[in-house]
This record gives sequence, C-alpha cells and structure tokens, in this order.
Amino acid sequence: MRIFSRLYEWVLQLSRHNKAPYYLSGLSFAESSFFPIPPDVMLAPMSLARPKKAVWFAFLTTLASVVGGIAGYLIGTLAFDLVEPLLHQYGYYDRYLKAVDWFDAWGFWAIFLAGFSPIPYKIFTITAGAISMAFLPFVIASFIGRGGRFFLVALLMAWGGEKMEEKLHHIVDWLGWGLVILVVAGAAVYKLMGTA
Repeated sequence: MRIFSRLYEWVLQLSRHNKAPYYLSGLSFAESSFFPIPPDVMLAPMSLARPKKAVWFAFLTTLASVVGGIAGYLIGTLAFDLVEPLLHQYGYYDRYLKAVDWFDAWGFWAIFLAGFSPIPYKIFTITAGAISMAFLPFVIASFIGRGGRFFLVALLMAWGGEKMEEKLHHIVDWLGWGLVILVVAGAAVYKLMGTA
C-alpha cells in the first residue's frame, strides 16, 4: 500500500504552494502553544523543494515558533488553572512534571534543550510561564534552541536537494510502515511494562 508515498507527494506539492510560508508560520506558532503536530513536517519538504529558500524558511519557522512560545508562556502564567485539567485529560501531565524537573535541574538550559527534546515544546513554554521563569532568558533560550533545530532540519534538507527528494520518494512507504510498526511495538511494550 502506497499510503505514505501519496502523503509525501501531497506534502511536497503543498510545500511548493505560494502560500506555504504562511501555512508554515501558522503551524509553527500553533505547535509552540497548543497544537500537537511539529512544523518539521512542513519545513523539511519545503526546504527540499526550494533549497535556496531553506534559510528563510528556517528563520520564519523559528520566529513563529518563538512567538507561539510566548503565547504558551502567557497561558502558563495567566491560565494554568484552566490548562491543568487538559494536561491530565490528554495524557500530558507526566510530561509537564518532567519539564518541571528539567527546569529544576537545568534552569535556562531546559528551554534550549526543549528544542531537541521528544517532550513537546508547548509543554515547556506553558511550564516556563507556570513557574514564572524570567521572560527575557525564556525568549533568548527559545530562539537558540528552536533556531538550532529548525536551521539544522532546513539546511540538511537543502543540502540533500533533488537527490534526497528522489531517494525519499522511493523509500517513504518503507519508512512510514516501519515507523507505524515501531510505535505499535513501543505502545505494546509500554502497556506490558505498566501491567507488570
């Protein structure tokens, strides 16, 4: 079944659309404060499709992500009591507690590390507001951490260019199904370990 290659073709087509930078910015903003899908899913194919604009796309993604992070910070500062039940409901509360531990252990560097962490960035932005992290260090660390990640993704894709696009097109179904199998296996192991 060629589900992933069709999806890949669709994302590449979307990434070449003249409004793609707006979609990318919107996704980057939303992911930093409330939305579950990371902007890499648009940034990578956009940088692959238009390598000469990869740096611009990375900058847009970083800027929108940091502005979204500020929104997340404000949510944590002004509305954490409203958000806390949602963290429980959607299974993010353990990640929130992990983010609090990271802040206790590393302070400023927790936001920097969040750019590369498997814990969603929005958890860190909300946590930073909830624990009243100093605002300016929060913004600086966000620019460094998120920028490092997005520029790395964009430049790797631009460097790969058409050759990488062609190779990915041939193996994307294998990669997609392999990821599905890993997620299902991981969930099964997690469930078995939880009942043991």
